[in-house]
Amino acid sequence: MIEKLQELKNEYQKIEQDLQDPEITKDIQKLTALSKKQAKLKPAVTFYERYHELQAELANTKELLEDEELGGLAIDEEKRLISELEKLEAEIKIFLIPKDAHDERNVIMEIRGAAGGDEANIFAGDLYRMYFKYAENQNWQIEMLNAEEGNAGGYTLVQFLIKGNDVYSHLKYESGAHRVQRVPTTETQGRVHTSTATVLVMPEAEDTDVEINQQDLRIDVFRSSGAGGQSVNTTDSAIRITHLPSGIVVNCQNERSQIRNKEKAMQMLKAKLYEKMEAEKQEKEGAERKSKLGSGDRSEKIRTYNFPQNRITDHRINLTLKKLDHVLEGDLNEIIDALIMEDNQKHLKAINE
Repeated sequence: MIEKLQELKNEYQKIEQDLQDPEITKDIQKLTALSKKQAKLKPAVTFYERYHELQAELANTKELLEDEELGGLAIDEEKRLISELEKLEAEIKIFLIPKDAHDERNVIMEIRGAAGGDEANIFAGDLYRMYFKYAENQNWQIEMLNAEEGNAGGYTLVQFLIKGNDVYSHLKYESGAHRVQRVPTTETQGRVHTSTATVLVMPEAEDTDVEINQQDLRIDVFRSSGAGGQSVNTTDSAIRITHLPSGIVVNCQNERSQIRNKEKAMQMLKAKLYEKMEAEKQEKEGAERKSKLGSGDRSEKIRTYNFPQNRITDHRINLTLKKLDHVLEGDLNEIIDALIMEDNQKHLKAINE
């Protein structure tokens, strides 16, 4: 563990030297890449130096144990230092867990109303608002890609891009079926109904991730329409792209410009193709997928939102909070932090095995 930190510290110092090279300072792209890499390695240097400081302090304290006057104080100090070292070692192990290659990427989220008709669509709208609020709290940017409104409100389908720092690392656990239990506004007898909406979180694909042959695409142009089929645009600007080899279909009708709709549709198509490639790759690797927190499958029920009891439960980690009202306002930190911690523990267990 400490040898690995030493390697990372050496790499950090090498980058520090490179950043003083006049040739590199002229190359903005290389300079930015090296600066980012150095920032990622900085915690390794801090951990390494703190570990050796504590080891030195502990060695000095052990020498004082034989001292008649200071021995009593030294025992307490030894206990404190050992406790601090154990805590530091646990933090180092978490830090050294191999990072998900997609953690720093932006994400494309897709929310669909599923079982429950109008109520499911309304709930899909509630989830969209929740993630929108959470993204705002994180100082991330949200860009609507496609929205198909439900007749009674909410969305049958809503797709949007979230841009910012480490977005995927926080939202990658949200894929799956989200279940709501509440009394719908249309319910006259006060009965609680159960409905579901599905969430899919995809890392934004880079141009080099997916190669798309234009001959594999069928592009259809049609007139945009809103809830109930009413036209929201008098021109044929909406775009539907079908990727013939995979059968994946994407639509975009939110922009008035046909060109912008096509750009956004291609952005979604790349993300879906990349997500499909990654899923197939993980399926082959098998063991890695088993070590992950949840399968990412939209059919997997991951969370229940119970309105009558103001309760939210994440079934993967058996976490229940009586603060649904706060969560729906974007206060997702407690749940997401718990999911990250559980995922780290799973990885540590897999490494130790």
